[in-house]
Amino acid sequence: MVETLVSNRIYLSTPHMSGKEMNYINEAFQSNWIAPLGPNVDAFEKEIARMVGVNEAVAVSSGTAAIHLALSLLGIQRGDYVFCSSFTFVATANPILYQGGEPVFIDSEPDTWNMSPSALEAAFKDAVKKKRLPKAVIIVNLYGQSAKMDELVAICNHYDVPIIEDAAESLGSAYKGKASGTFGDYGIYSFNGNKIITTSGGGVLVSNHEETLKKARYLATQAKEPAPYYQHSETGFNYRLSNILAGIGRGQLEVLEQRVLARRNVFQIYKRELTEIPSISFMPELKDTYSNRWLTAFTLNERRTDVTISELLQTLEKGNIEARHVWKPLHMQPLFKDTRYYSHQENESICEQLFRRGICLPSSSNLAVDDQMRVIDCIKNKLSQ
Repeated sequence: MVETLVSNRIYLSTPHMSGKEMNYINEAFQSNWIAPLGPNVDAFEKEIARMVGVNEAVAVSSGTAAIHLALSLLGIQRGDYVFCSSFTFVATANPILYQGGEPVFIDSEPDTWNMSPSALEAAFKDAVKKKRLPKAVIIVNLYGQSAKMDELVAICNHYDVPIIEDAAESLGSAYKGKASGTFGDYGIYSFNGNKIITTSGGGVLVSNHEETLKKARYLATQAKEPAPYYQHSETGFNYRLSNILAGIGRGQLEVLEQRVLARRNVFQIYKRELTEIPSISFMPELKDTYSNRWLTAFTLNERRTDVTISELLQTLEKGNIEARHVWKPLHMQPLFKDTRYYSHQENESICEQLFRRGICLPSSSNLAVDDQMRVIDCIKNKLSQ
């Protein structure tokens, strides 16, 4: 007997096109603005800046490029310390290495899963004793949830150290009514194919520092100087977003609010259907914040179930469902094995606990309800065994 194939694959987070993108792409083709830069790039930057409430934005090839530019603007050099969230994707910290800097990783706290103010304060106090303050702090807003920005900004301001806010996953989120990504000296968003909106690949650097973002534009276009020939006095990068991809982004921006609402609805269905399972605890949403719920994530309480996250992932994979571990903390990565790390409390590492127990579920804004119920039934069946 031929074995029946499992139903269609359910992916973690897929692109969700609106149809509006083609208007801007066709304009680019008809006007022959195919080469990098052009009217879509200029308009996309203005629209992003206006949407999140900052003075300026620079569209670039990735969120990683945006972080790298921010570090360059802040003058990070070889041997400089940069404090950085540990519970994040490696792209947050790699640009520190590009500049020759040394990352120092900061633990999460349980209310947001993001940077712990107490761990950050401990790192700063230690830095003061060593007379070696960091040149920047990179704060990540994980899975759409803003960190405790009031506390973190106050600490950084006390030590007069600038903030880069990695909001790659949190476009459309807010903290006390203010857009995620706009609390630091620089903020970054990602438009990778799996993000809440996409340009296929791309990112943006935002700031109220208009003059320094002019410098970012210059650096991102190979640091080409305004001369009648190709002249370069600084190291530059090939980081600008193309006019075609910016057109996709403009069409996606028009439906950002709908995409956020759809992802929040996906989360609410998961919560409604799974909240009665005693071993499951969903990622919190801090009071006075608004998460875009880019990915729905939960942890399993080890004391209330014998099922491990790995076993649950294997079961979902057998059902042709893509789910993933939460991010492996960067201080646990082989790349950063000798890097300093400050935990939330002495002998309590929150991000290590989250990594052992956390899982991300399919959360696409175009996820069909029937498919989501397949995911839910799979989890219920496994955890009821």
